[in-house]
Amino acid sequence: MEALLGFSIDFWDYATFLSLFFLTVVGLGFIVFMLGLPGRIAIARNHPEAEAVYLMGWVGFLAVVPWIQALGWAFRPTTVIDVRYMPEERRTETEATIAKLTGKSPAAIAAPETRQGESAP
Repeated sequence: MEALLGFSIDFWDYATFLSLFFLTVVGLGFIVFMLGLPGRIAIARNHPEAEAVYLMGWVGFLAVVPWIQALGWAFRPTTVIDVRYMPEERRTETEATIAKLTGKSPAAIAAPETRQGESAP
């Protein structure tokens, strides 16, 4: 090896190569951790669009702006209301509000929920 390089490789050269390899592996691990961070935050916060946040965090590899947007999106409070788990009076109030905002009558929204054998109001 000395004939090719013109000098001999000693312990400190190997220590330098090993430290550079270690720093490269740690740096790549840090990058992978940071790119997946928005998605993990969204999953932990039960975000309804957690998969989209996760994907957008990884798209941040191409540019910084999508990653920053994904991080903000992961912390954004959601306005999704799951009316299946609300008390009956709160559910009907929410459906009436949704009907008012969409311009439909409350009976039109409640009609699909009628079960077989029941009559619509």
